[in-house]
Amino acid sequence: MIHSLQFRLLAAFTLVIIVIIGTVFGFTYRSTRTEINRIEARLQSAQDQRVETEVARFYQVNGRWDSVQPLVMQLASVYNARIIVTDTTGIVKADSDNKIIGTVYAAGKQQGTSLVTLDIGLNNPTMRSASPAGSNTLPIFTTRTAGTLYVSHNSQDINRTSLQITYNTIGRFFLWGGLLAIAIAILLTYLLSRRVLAPVKALTRVTRAFGKGDFTGRVDVKDHGDMGELATSFNTMADDLERNERLRRNMVADIAHELRTPLSHLRGYLEAMNDGLLKPDESAINTLNEETASLSRLVDDLQELSLADAGELKLVIGPDNIARLLEDSVAAVQPKAATRNILIVSDLSPGLPEISIDSQRIKQVVYNLLENAVAHTPPEGRITVRAWQEENQVFVSVADTGEGIPAEDLPFIFERFYRVDKSRTRATGGTGLGLTIARRLVEAHGGRIDVRSQPGQGSTFTFSLPVTESGTV
Repeated sequence: MIHSLQFRLLAAFTLVIIVIIGTVFGFTYRSTRTEINRIEARLQSAQDQRVETEVARFYQVNGRWDSVQPLVMQLASVYNARIIVTDTTGIVKADSDNKIIGTVYAAGKQQGTSLVTLDIGLNNPTMRSASPAGSNTLPIFTTRTAGTLYVSHNSQDINRTSLQITYNTIGRFFLWGGLLAIAIAILLTYLLSRRVLAPVKALTRVTRAFGKGDFTGRVDVKDHGDMGELATSFNTMADDLERNERLRRNMVADIAHELRTPLSHLRGYLEAMNDGLLKPDESAINTLNEETASLSRLVDDLQELSLADAGELKLVIGPDNIARLLEDSVAAVQPKAATRNILIVSDLSPGLPEISIDSQRIKQVVYNLLENAVAHTPPEGRITVRAWQEENQVFVSVADTGEGIPAEDLPFIFERFYRVDKSRTRATGGTGLGLTIARRLVEAHGGRIDVRSQPGQGSTFTFSLPVTESGTV
């Protein structure tokens, strides 16, 4: 449960809500504490001034500090403070705690007190002459010190008060709001997780089926966002995997079939010779040799194809005349075509450049295409070999007037062992690897090969080879 996406979404939403609420509450608490400190400082200053005024008025009326203790006790009770009054010599005349009266007061030595010291100043009117030209006299005021007032406020715990005020004013709203937000987060998590996890669970289900060898499953997601894109990509990958798996199974079956036929022939001939039913004459030995050669060609083709798939196909690159190479290939296939009364025509553009190729490999490509054309062209048919240059590419095409290839088979015509003839007849000869090897060899030279065909109108195979300005690859 802890590792599920649903739980992680809920935990993330809850954490975000708690952090936001805690941050806002913290800022509010700090602002409240600062404001309370400011207000308390102003209030205490006003209280100190009022206490000083009352004590100074008492001294002005009485002219001495005797009997000031009741006033100090009353003021201390009203303002919730400890008040101490000393005369000019520092002797305590009044103490709201009634502890140190008559002693010499040392403000810094009193434990547990934080005192505000105020000198009690008294205005004393005196008379002086105005200006010599005038006849009136005006009173002027001088200030003299009658004693010292010490005030120690019993302040409350500001932090606790600030916290209480913050909680009482907005804390409860934060608490209920946070609980409501968490409830909404749970609901959103449930709804979002169902929407988000549905394709994920579908992907998990299909991938598990893939692991068991079932490549038929697909993910049905109608979302057009990232999950829809992921599902589409997954389905495309699934299509490729299913096709590759099907081709792999077909390849195994085709290899078994291709090996079984010559091996069966060899076994049959050898058993007949062993039983004395067939003499090991020249004809029989030639037949055995043909079957052995067929097996050898199949093994060589499979080995060559495996090297090409692994990227280990070695090419011996060198400059060669592509026109001469094509003429040699046509000459090699001409006798086989003549036995079926098939005409091979060459149409080579003049001035074709020399290009850097592995001449044996490219000759193998042309030979495979020509043999394929001869095998699928009926008697009295025609095969045309063309070559021309376009910019930095030399193109070679082999066109026949055979039965053509159905449109549904064209995308797979270069797959190994793929046959348009689903009966896998050997009447057309070959191992079913020629076109696949041709594509690998062309691609190894940096070119491309494709096919155009219409049923009943023949097929045209075209491949390209890159050429530089100097005439080499």
